[in-house]
Amino acid sequence: MLARLLGLTRHSYYLFSAFLLTCFLIAYIWWPLVEEYLSYIDGRLPWYYYVDWLLLGIFAFMSITIMSRADLRTDALIVFVGMCGGLVIESWGTQTNLWHYYTAERPPLWIIPAWPIASLSIDRVTRLLKWISDWLEERFRTRSKRGSGANGDFPSLGQPHLTGAALPLANSPAEKNRPAAAYRFIYWIIFPGFYILMLSFVAPTFHKSLTLAALALCLFLILTPTDHRMAVLTFLAGSALGYFLERWGTTRECWTYYTFQTPPVFAVFAHGLAAVAFWRAGQLLTLVLGRMKLPFTASKAS
Repeated sequence: MLARLLGLTRHSYYLFSAFLLTCFLIAYIWWPLVEEYLSYIDGRLPWYYYVDWLLLGIFAFMSITIMSRADLRTDALIVFVGMCGGLVIESWGTQTNLWHYYTAERPPLWIIPAWPIASLSIDRVTRLLKWISDWLEERFRTRSKRGSGANGDFPSLGQPHLTGAALPLANSPAEKNRPAAAYRFIYWIIFPGFYILMLSFVAPTFHKSLTLAALALCLFLILTPTDHRMAVLTFLAGSALGYFLERWGTTRECWTYYTFQTPPVFAVFAHGLAAVAFWRAGQLLTLVLGRMKLPFTASKAS
């Protein structure tokens, strides 16, 4: 029953196995970091005081989401884009000193695999948000249709009689375009607002070429939306997961921003824009690979 609800497939178990293998390899290769973490457990307090419940919650959530409706033809592309994108983002942030890791690596290689894993999780959450959005739009159209009569010819009870010319038809272009217009409105509120926040946060590094490149890329992404609804939903999914990741990392001092906030608001929403950038990159790669006749596809959420 649970497997059916989550949409588990053979690919789900392949992905989860790869996830566990990645965690094992990170722990094995960077064992001194594990030893340092374990050194804080002195046994003076009950065992549950030493359990990182937030980390376990994040791990459990990601495990469940990456397994849901997994398809390696799609997910392999998400992993590739997430790995490359994560490396670029971490290099930019650590090289410009916007944030630094407690190991002083710039960037630490052990953090890079977290990006594709988070990308897979965000993809699943975005699919869920898209399903909810489709359901709400269908409910909206159904209510509009009931309000104007089943065939669009009769007003509902309690409404004044309208002539055929004045009747608000549920199937009219205006009614169909209303959800799309709402997402466009939300898009042009969220993304320019984020860009202003970004300008404020990275201002101390305006003299850095990497920051100027990041600003130019973000501006290009914002000004060239391909799908307002998917961009908004992906941004929300990325920001939601980003909050918990940033909350864990900054409060445990695994990484620290120059503002010493735990976490900065910019860092949370930056995960949202990064998710949108990865999604757009996946679409572009799908187009290129499709012309090369290779069996990879963009996320089903799009």
